[in-house]
Amino acid sequence: MSVAVVNTQFQFPGQTAFYKGKVRDVYTIENKYMVMIVSDRISAFDVVLPKGISYKGQVLNRIAVKFLEATRDIVPNWLIQSVHPNVSIGHICEPYKVEMVIRGYLAGHAWREYNLGKREVCGVKLPEGLKENDKLPEPIITPTTKATVGHDEDISREEILKRGIVSESEYLQLEEYTRKLYQRGTEIAAQRGLILVDTKYEFGKKDGKIYLIDEIHTPDSSRYFYKEGYEDRQKAGQEQKQLSKEFVRRWLIENGFQGKDGQKIPEMTDAVVEGISNRYIELYENITGEKFDKNTGANNAKEMEKAICDFLAE
Repeated sequence: MSVAVVNTQFQFPGQTAFYKGKVRDVYTIENKYMVMIVSDRISAFDVVLPKGISYKGQVLNRIAVKFLEATRDIVPNWLIQSVHPNVSIGHICEPYKVEMVIRGYLAGHAWREYNLGKREVCGVKLPEGLKENDKLPEPIITPTTKATVGHDEDISREEILKRGIVSESEYLQLEEYTRKLYQRGTEIAAQRGLILVDTKYEFGKKDGKIYLIDEIHTPDSSRYFYKEGYEDRQKAGQEQKQLSKEFVRRWLIENGFQGKDGQKIPEMTDAVVEGISNRYIELYENITGEKFDKNTGANNAKEMEKAICDFLAE
């Protein structure tokens, strides 16, 4: 097992800014390039857990690169090049302050809200009589605010427009891109025997043009079910076999943690950490259909730094 990449502290030529997110370390170069290092930190319920997960950053970055390349014909994206398994370099874009969440099935947060008796999520009405993981009549968009600190919050299209967070014409374009990206992701998942249950997209602007930014279709931003046996499991009221970070959330919930004040994060033993790492590798291989090639180099940080500096020197 390689050492988890939890923090980076680089100083690159021309570096003008640094931002540490829940999972990513982002370096701005000459206000032109964004160097995104996907660490092995793991978050759930908007809380960063105390231990890193080996290979998780590689899994997320490599899946995101694969899907960014597979959707360029739908919408331009920020990626210029992935120079290392954990690192992507791309254009700086001004991000919209909303995340575009799209759901084809009633799962996760939407199900938890529905199960509390709510029949409207982010201004979208839901029919009565649905069970957990049922397919929705049609995919629904349930945006969230993009919080700098703390929890993202559900928000409706009407509220986004009322607050002027995004103009109406641009928001409608974001919705169109979101639906087309989800459709493409659904088609690719089906080829792998999977169902893309729900996912989220982030967008930004550069030179007046909308770009897709950040990661897409990774297990941190998406939920997948296995297609085989889905209908039978639904009819029998059984849990779905899924590929997502939900197993981490479930483990936390079972151990009394949902990110609420006063709750303590359960102990992450070596066995728990290794189990999560193995699940992420399983996710990668199932989602991409490719064998995961572990980059176990002890000098991971030095490898990253050299790869980035080589790119910037070109």
